[in-house]
Amino acid sequence: MAAKILIVEDEEKIARFLELELQHEGYGVDKAIDGRTGLEKAKSGHYDLMLLDVMLPGLNGLEVLRRLRSDSELPVILLTARDSVMDKVSGLDMGANDYITKPFSIEELLARIRAVFRMEAKAAGQKPPEALSCGALTLDPARHTVRYGTEPVNLTFKEFLLLQTLMESAGIVLSRDVLMEKVWGYDYMGETNVVDVYIRYLRQKIDDAFGVKLIHTVRGVGYVLKDKEQ
Repeated sequence: MAAKILIVEDEEKIARFLELELQHEGYGVDKAIDGRTGLEKAKSGHYDLMLLDVMLPGLNGLEVLRRLRSDSELPVILLTARDSVMDKVSGLDMGANDYITKPFSIEELLARIRAVFRMEAKAAGQKPPEALSCGALTLDPARHTVRYGTEPVNLTFKEFLLLQTLMESAGIVLSRDVLMEKVWGYDYMGETNVVDVYIRYLRQKIDDAFGVKLIHTVRGVGYVLKDKEQ
């Protein structure tokens, strides 16, 4: 089940941008435009992480964080235009898990979100998922990275999930229906050929790019990932 992130940000354009980018990465997203609403939602227990702007109308972000920490350990990443050392220290001392200064790149924010989730999993005693491999192709779920040999392979979130699903069942043929449910969910209402389209994307970025044949079609059944030795 996808992690759900609460965005508490009063600047509509920024909030909408974050919402779209996080949804593209597969996260569930909810928003609040002021501190009081954000605090109420955060305390509901329905979220896995909160992105909290410091400069909010009414109840500012640091006060939201202070009140939240009285009875909640919800992970919080502070978003702010302030860049002073004292602001950062105050936020971290109040219990923020991380702090990022505007303007920031979405890639950096996504990496920080993944880092917070890794730390939470470690603190809960969960063993991080092990890296997967097929021939020279490796996928690290914890770091969200893919490499062929030493070369990085840049994938979108859905491409990554599709490849991960194939690699977890390397050598086993998976039907389109199975891939659809695992990657897009049983209630997906988009194009019916989405699996074939994304398989083509993966082949372009892996098989074609490195001159290999890892992703195989089993006509009338589905797809399987295997190297020549399997």
